[in-house]
Amino acid sequence: MAKKYIVKLNEAERVELSGMIHKGKGSARKMTRARILLLADEGKTDGDIAAGVHTSTSTVEQIRQRFVEGNVEGALNDRVSRQQRRTCLDDAGRATLIAVACSPPPEERARWTLRLLAGRLVEMEVTKRISTETVRQELKKTNLSLG
Repeated sequence: MAKKYIVKLNEAERVELSGMIHKGKGSARKMTRARILLLADEGKTDGDIAAGVHTSTSTVEQIRQRFVEGNVEGALNDRVSRQQRRTCLDDAGRATLIAVACSPPPEERARWTLRLLAGRLVEMEVTKRISTETVRQELKKTNLSLG
């Protein structure tokens, strides 16, 4: 089967990758990717490269693709995630959570639990829903103890 992504390094890229490997500076992942690119430039098969650098053939294919579609830096470095984490609570919601956690617990309880705090925030319509894990993480950020 003909390769879809053929790696052709210019002399400067070859020198840069060889220098990186010989210096041994950088993460093991970057070194492996540099070796993959150098071996791919020599015309080795994906199976030979994978066996030579102790990785999978799919990794070799992905590094080839990232080099051809981008550049050397794109192939060597991890991709930056474009996904943003959405939080249930804004600053006002966090302040409300802390205020509720510092207030006396319900009469039938000796202390606040994560489940009770999450339920109270939903009752107060601070948020539509919130998990106990989110409550725990927010309280941990403030070093607030429920016990």
